[in-house]
Amino acid sequence: MISLFQKGGLFMYGILVISIFAFTLFFERATSLYLQLKLDTDKLYQKIIILLKKMNFREAMEECMKVEKHPLGRILKAGLLQAEKNEKDIERVMEEKILGEVPSIMARINYLVLLAIISILLGLIGTITNFINIFSIASASPGLGQGFLLSKISTSMLSTAFGLIVAIPCFLGYFILNNRGIYLINQCKEKALNLFNTLSYLKNDL
Repeated sequence: MISLFQKGGLFMYGILVISIFAFTLFFERATSLYLQLKLDTDKLYQKIIILLKKMNFREAMEECMKVEKHPLGRILKAGLLQAEKNEKDIERVMEEKILGEVPSIMARINYLVLLAIISILLGLIGTITNFINIFSIASASPGLGQGFLLSKISTSMLSTAFGLIVAIPCFLGYFILNNRGIYLINQCKEKALNLFNTLSYLKNDL
């Protein structure tokens, strides 16, 4: 395996560096999206609604503050802070808060696509460079056997193969993290809309 890696040329090392960056990025974002942002949103929302129906805004706010590290906690808190204002103000503030949370949820995920593309391009450049070297050797030494040339051509494809081996998991990781991010954003939007409707109902009921 090491000998094949070395035969692939210098661009193999560049692709290796990219694979390390990609793995580190995926691990960091996956930890954030799947572990740090793991929350039973339905349970939290039901607690808040029960408190609001009892007109206990203070405890509802405290429930939001308990999970303030989660985007949903900050969004619901922003809505509750505007509870005494008119419906348009509540809606505007919550929409702005949601838009403000999206970048932190989706942060750096698209870099995986960039790393995948760079990996493929480096692999292709490595293969083309190796082909140029092979043709230069063949033109300078016409007597070289066909077996020698074929072996050189086969090893020159190693960089392209390695680039694809790195790129495919990068694309897969992107789709996994992107779908998770969209899911979290949709959860925040859904609960924010539910809270807005609840606050509107309570204001009209008074």
